Parts: sequence; C-alpha cells; structure tokens
Amino acid sequence: MTRHHSTESNIAILLLAAGASSRMRGGDKLLEEVDGKPLLRKLAGHACAVCDFVLVCLREGDEARYSALSGLDCQTVTVPDAAEGMAHSLRAGIAQLPAQASGVMVVPADMPELTEQDLRSMISAHEAQADKILRATSIDNQPGHPVVFPKNLFGELRALSGDVGARSVLKSHADGVHFIPLPERHALTDLDTPEAWQTWRQSFQK
Repeated sequence: MTRHHSTESNIAILLLAAGASSRMRGGDKLLEEVDGKPLLRKLAGHACAVCDFVLVCLREGDEARYSALSGLDCQTVTVPDAAEGMAHSLRAGIAQLPAQASGVMVVPADMPELTEQDLRSMISAHEAQADKILRATSIDNQPGHPVVFPKNLFGELRALSGDVGARSVLKSHADGVHFIPLPERHALTDLDTPEAWQTWRQSFQK
C-alpha cells in the first residue's frame, strides 16, 4: 500500500537499525520502550506517517527487530555485512531506493527524542532546496541527525565502506551543507548504554 502525503517531493527515509547494541551488555537499545512502544517501532511509525518510501536496514536474522516493525508500511532491507560498519547499511539501503526518490533522509534508529514533526521539518526543508545536503542540529546549532542527501549524491553513498557512515560525503561537500535546527537536543540524543537510558528516563519521563 502506498500512501500519498501532501508533499511535493519524493523523498525516502532510510532508518538505520542494523547495529549490534554492543554497549547495552545484552540488551537492545532499539527495543527499549519509549512512549509505550519499542524505540524502533516508534521511529518507524513516525517515518511512515510522513513519507511514502520508508526503508529499514536490519541485521540478518534479527527476529526481535523485524517483529517490532510488524504491521507498519515500511520495507525492510537485510544487511548481511552489517557488522562491518554503518556504511554497509547505507549502501544496502541506497541500493533499494525507488527510482523516483528525490533524496534520502538518513535516520539512526537510536534517537528517542526525534518526533514526527522533526521529520516533517526536514522534508519541508528538502522541498525548498532539493539539491542541498540538509543536516539537523540541536537548538544551539550542534550538528546531529537526521541528514538529507539529494539524489545526485546517491552514487557516492553507494561507494562507502567501513564504520564512519557518510562522514566522508559530508566532509567532501561541507560547503554545500545547510543546517536545520530542531528543538532542544532532538538531533543529538542517542543512548548507547543502560546507564544512559536510565539517566534519560529520569530527565525526560518524570
């Protein structure tokens, strides 16, 4: 089923969810509950609400994460070499983008403060300047995520390797990056350890 949102662009959203949660000491940060549901499902739901083309990169055989997406209108992309780094998830996801995609919004799946409105803000910015790299920032202008890449950079993204994600693409096109402020620390907060989750819950879910 394809939904038609009131957007002029054909942006796709690529949710990166193939990491190992290695610092969670046996837990899975993407399955931590946020607003009553697993974080991965929450973010994928936000993406599906604002975008017709949502792809989620997952590790091979990660049944718990696949199950967390059950019933959502998104496409899963299995990344057999996910352990080699984030770039391999990016490559796999970019390879599956629909031909009509005008750009791709790359969203790490471990960012619990990102809202549906944050994703809408990035899409609106892409509609206004579809040829630019757009990078979300905190309210005090610290660069974070999501990042929107225009279609003309898909080739460079497909050539990435290693565990630095798209850092090299951002660096080589630094002069063309436009920054989009999101509220508070929405663009920065990612939680990698049980302690970080505990601290965050105490601060934000009182």
